Amino acid sequence: MWNTIIEHFQTLEQRPLERMAILVGGLLFFWIIEGAIPLLPLRYKRTRLRHAGVNLIFTVIHLIIHTFLAIFIIKLSDWCRDSGFGLVYWFNSGVLVTILIGVLALDFSSWLVHLVMHKVPLLWRFHLIHHSDTNVDVTTGLRHHPGDSLLRGIFFLLLIFFSGAPMYSVMIYQTLVVLSTAFTHANISLPKKLDKALSYIVVSPDMHKVHHHWKQPYTDSNYGAVFSIWDRLLGTFRKLDTKNIRYGLDRYYPDEKDEDFVSLMKKPFQKLDG
Repeated sequence: MWNTIIEHFQTLEQRPLERMAILVGGLLFFWIIEGAIPLLPLRYKRTRLRHAGVNLIFTVIHLIIHTFLAIFIIKLSDWCRDSGFGLVYWFNSGVLVTILIGVLALDFSSWLVHLVMHKVPLLWRFHLIHHSDTNVDVTTGLRHHPGDSLLRGIFFLLLIFFSGAPMYSVMIYQTLVVLSTAFTHANISLPKKLDKALSYIVVSPDMHKVHHHWKQPYTDSNYGAVFSIWDRLLGTFRKLDTKNIRYGLDRYYPDEKDEDFVSLMKKPFQKLDG
């Protein structure tokens, strides 16, 4: 069984259509679900499709950047393997432990880069584009400015270097994070007990919606991508009743501009309001 899993994910990077199917399938699945059981009544500027269109342009740019970065990811992962460098080789880990170390290390990189982007003013300029969305739904997940996407890729490479994660572990994590991103941003209403139970292990929809609340300190909390352990262990976990959540930002970017693609691209290079 493990050989089959390893073989499948080891070469997944070479099958872009299959990877795209996972991404598109996840988006469509949660797009349908959030239409059936919405968490909050969203008020789109024009239409739901118009809102999705703006966010999907950012998604395409994000994917192009990470397709380019994949060249470096593969080379670095192969170098770690050939050199025996990284945690998985230092501990002579078996397959299961190798997957666990790789997935947890890469998930920590997602948590860490997210924290850094909130704490460093220069980087926040790029990341606030993600937070400026006043109608958080499944399409918001990959609404990242190119500068934001590039920084995420750099942290991803750093944790591959540290962990020595082989490509099958990297691709397992990337599959998990794509599906988790769609799940946590989707405007879906789960039973509260189920959402709370999930949040002890993984980032749940309600947990991540707190992160998109327009005011601090809630904006500066719940940074996790797949697993909730980093927020719980490192003191960045917060709760807020979803009925009190309001999306967007209380400063920096006007709500009426949150679907203006050109303005969003320019914003990191302009003086911030507020």
